[in-house]
Amino acid sequence: MGYDVDKTDAEWREQLSPEEYAVLREAGTERAGVGRLTDTETTGVYRCKACRATLFESDTKFHSGCGWPSFYQPVSDTIEYIEDTSHGMKRVEVRCAGCGSHLGHVFPDGYGTPTGDRYCINSISLTLEPADGSGPVAG
Repeated sequence: MGYDVDKTDAEWREQLSPEEYAVLREAGTERAGVGRLTDTETTGVYRCKACRATLFESDTKFHSGCGWPSFYQPVSDTIEYIEDTSHGMKRVEVRCAGCGSHLGHVFPDGYGTPTGDRYCINSISLTLEPADGSGPVAG
């Protein structure tokens, strides 16, 4: 797929911390419960840490108890879906449609949400832009 943001591996390594690079560019996963954005209830917009594309709005965030930020719906056309059969599981990986960065996975177990989906997203792959203009909060 052609992405809006096209950088070399060296450019990504220069822009991102080693931890961010491992998740966003190598499809890693941060440990559950460690991300700064997991339990926040701040109103605002969640953007891709790598390219700043708008991914989720705070009114679609919910507490799923999984240890990562959870959302029931992305902003339209900002997510790319890829079948993931790694680790002996069948899952759907979600990536940023703007730059191809790994965000997490989507599961059909968002019980009680309007869509029934749970987008389980690595906090480190996000930046929260608060609605009050107080400045971005990195995951």
